[in-house]
Amino acid sequence: IISADRRRCLLAHHRKLGRWLQLGGHADGQWQVDEVALREAREESGMARFDFVPIEGVLMPFDVDVHEIPERRDAHGNVVEGAHEHYDVRFLLVARADQDIRVSHESHDVAWFTPDEVRERTGEESVLRMLRKALELLS
Repeated sequence: IISADRRRCLLAHHRKLGRWLQLGGHADGQWQVDEVALREAREESGMARFDFVPIEGVLMPFDVDVHEIPERRDAHGNVVEGAHEHYDVRFLLVARADQDIRVSHESHDVAWFTPDEVRERTGEESVLRMLRKALELLS
């Protein structure tokens, strides 16, 4: 999510992972991934109004990231969730002006950052790749 003036991007300090990441979540059976992106943007930012940035004039994902999720076990050693690949289907959204952000229960914080501030806060290659792609697309 980028700001209306296209100078900053919104990151969430993820409660479970303790890292600054893009906002997002699970499709939960919803098959229209663009609608999932909007739902998650609204839920995790507290904002309601966004516009998609088209890619070559078409509504399509801006980025896809595939990464391994390790097996999770409970305190008794029972498998709670098996290891699996996680697919992040990402869209580039512009938040419309004059909206306040709100921290959801999934995050410690949500804040706007300039590109330099993003680089200072995260070494996550997938976040930095999106930053590079956004800067190229919006220039």
